[in-house]
Amino acid sequence: MREEDCIRLLRRAGCSEGVIAHCRAVRDLALTYGSDPLVDRDLVEAGALLHDIGRGVTHDLRHAEAGGAICRSFGVDEAIAAIVERHIGAGLTADECSLLGLVPRDCVPRTLEEKIVAHADNLVKGTRVITLEERLQRSIALPRRQRERICRLAQEVELFR
Repeated sequence: MREEDCIRLLRRAGCSEGVIAHCRAVRDLALTYGSDPLVDRDLVEAGALLHDIGRGVTHDLRHAEAGGAICRSFGVDEAIAAIVERHIGAGLTADECSLLGLVPRDCVPRTLEEKIVAHADNLVKGTRVITLEERLQRSIALPRRQRERICRLAQEVELFR
C-alpha cells in the first residue's frame, strides 16, 4: 500500500491529524530497522502508518482490536491487520487481553514486521523519538512481565538497526 492510500484510510476511519503525524513518525523510525533483506519494508511501512487506525474510534487499549477490525472491513491485507492488532507495548497474551476486557486472543507480535512496528511505536511519544529507558520509566505501572517483554522486544529488534 502506498502512503497516500494509508493516510486516506486513517482519515476515513476518523483519525485526527495528530494521530496521522504520530503514525508517520512511527513509520519513519520503523523503516530504520528495515535495511535487512529479511524485512518486508513495504509491509513495515503500511503497518506502521496504519497501526493506530483504531484511534479514530477509541484512544484506550481497545484501539488495537478496533483497528484490526477496521482494516479488515476496509479490505486491508491480513498481514497489515495483524500488525495493527499486535502493536500494543510488546503485545498482549490471550489471558492479558481477557483480563483487560478485550477479545481473548494472542496479540503478541510474531513476525519480524509486527515486532518492528510494535518496537518503533514504543519509542515514539507523539512525534518525538524517546529512549528505551524513557519508555520503561513511562511503563513503570505495567506488570513486570509486560515490562520484561518490552525489553526483550527491544533487544531483538535493535539488532536490525
